[in-house]
Amino acid sequence: MTSRGVDAAVEHEVKLGAWPGFRLPDLDGIAPWVRAAVSSDRELSATYYDAPDLRLVRAGITIRHRTGEGGATGKWTAKIPVPGSGGEERTEVTVDAGPEKVPPGVAAVLRGALRQGDLEPVARLVTRRHLVELRDGGGRKLGEVCDDEVSVLEGERVAARFREVEVEVVPGAPPALIPLVVDHLRGAGADEPDTTPKLVRALGPRALAPPDPPVPNLGKDPSAALVVRAAIASSVQRLLAHDPVVRLDAGEVGVHQARVSTRRLRSDLKTFAPLVDQAWADSLRADLKGLADALGRVRDADVLGSRLEKAAADLDRVDAPHATRLVRRLGRQRAMAQADLIELLDSAEYLALLERLVEAGRNPQLTEAAEAPAAKVLPELVSVPWRKLRRDAGRLGRHPSDEELHQLRIRAKRARYAAEAAARALPAAAPHASTIADLQGVLGDQHDAVVAEEWLRGAVGTGTSRQQAFVAGLLVTAERKAAAAERQRWQTAWKAASRRKVAGWLRS
Repeated sequence: MTSRGVDAAVEHEVKLGAWPGFRLPDLDGIAPWVRAAVSSDRELSATYYDAPDLRLVRAGITIRHRTGEGGATGKWTAKIPVPGSGGEERTEVTVDAGPEKVPPGVAAVLRGALRQGDLEPVARLVTRRHLVELRDGGGRKLGEVCDDEVSVLEGERVAARFREVEVEVVPGAPPALIPLVVDHLRGAGADEPDTTPKLVRALGPRALAPPDPPVPNLGKDPSAALVVRAAIASSVQRLLAHDPVVRLDAGEVGVHQARVSTRRLRSDLKTFAPLVDQAWADSLRADLKGLADALGRVRDADVLGSRLEKAAADLDRVDAPHATRLVRRLGRQRAMAQADLIELLDSAEYLALLERLVEAGRNPQLTEAAEAPAAKVLPELVSVPWRKLRRDAGRLGRHPSDEELHQLRIRAKRARYAAEAAARALPAAAPHASTIADLQGVLGDQHDAVVAEEWLRGAVGTGTSRQQAFVAGLLVTAERKAAAAERQRWQTAWKAASRRKVAGWLRS
């Protein structure tokens, strides 16, 4: 159950096409630890919803109301892709409710993906399902196999039919189960695995269009304008893809990637300043800062919490419980930051910002200079943050302060983002960006250790037991040691990033 009052779980499934004469094979005993039993045959009636431009399904999201399972009123289900899973995992959000209105908990999760669009019915499917449950020897459910015959309705007329077999496993099932079942089904004549959802099959080509905003194909010798558009569109896509994950608070990846997208957008708009309308870019950067800050407070708590949990695990059994109590305080801070973030994401101002960002990805406001070839314009633009990084690194003495290293890390991030944006059109920029990323990683680890020490010192005060204070001291010692180790590495990382053969393509 999430804080939105809905049930949410990660769905692990594989779908295979099946021809009309396909017969589901016997799955009982396909491994010594698998038992199969026919659970039921049923008829499911589902109405799918989306905006008129199908922005949800184009982003891999489906929302439906379905009857024929569960309670008498039916069930609302939203399926949201887990970014980075290759489409094989989706977070499934469900609420038992009638068809009259989308439940608030489900609607809230989709608010960012839907933006200011209105939901309307886009398809109605009737599925005749033959379901086989898979259990282990002790009777525990491992998953199920659904043999579905699907009819796409237009009014009361059947407009199309297709068949598919779906293999789904429960969390904690043996990892070998899905490939084992898929191989068995393929041997019986099922088609190759296909990630295409039923709704996409029903809606056809329109549902296969790219998500908003589309990232243009640069082709050969692109203009600087096309590179700018691709950079902005890519970051906006990343933000939109992770917005529902942030709202569900489903792990750290969503917050991290959403934060990266906002930071990269702000950085790119600054790097490409001569190519974009200045007032337009400044307005977007200003509005993105508040979002980046709110995401940053949650992300910083996640990083610090993971770091302290790992350090606490290295303590002995006497000290570890006291370390855990310290980390719980951080959890409360994180919960407050998450609540503030959700309030921002639910605001009309944020939804309006998303619309502006989508439009920026489609049609950025550019200057005439952007019409020049990327190969001619970009090296000079990427050189600006690179020169500043090189200048600041050269000014550091043998024993720079923590704050100086932190500022160098910020410089490195700007230079890296600029090089990565240019690498879309200039392959020589890619290794340059990679070595800067290595430097940024070293400086980031050093900064995280410094922040952890500062938090631990601040956590010890009135109400802290002697045992907790002692453990905080142990953890401070560990963080100091970690920070010192990273200090020994940063100059080596800088030398690698500043090698002439790597950065020689720049105009310095």
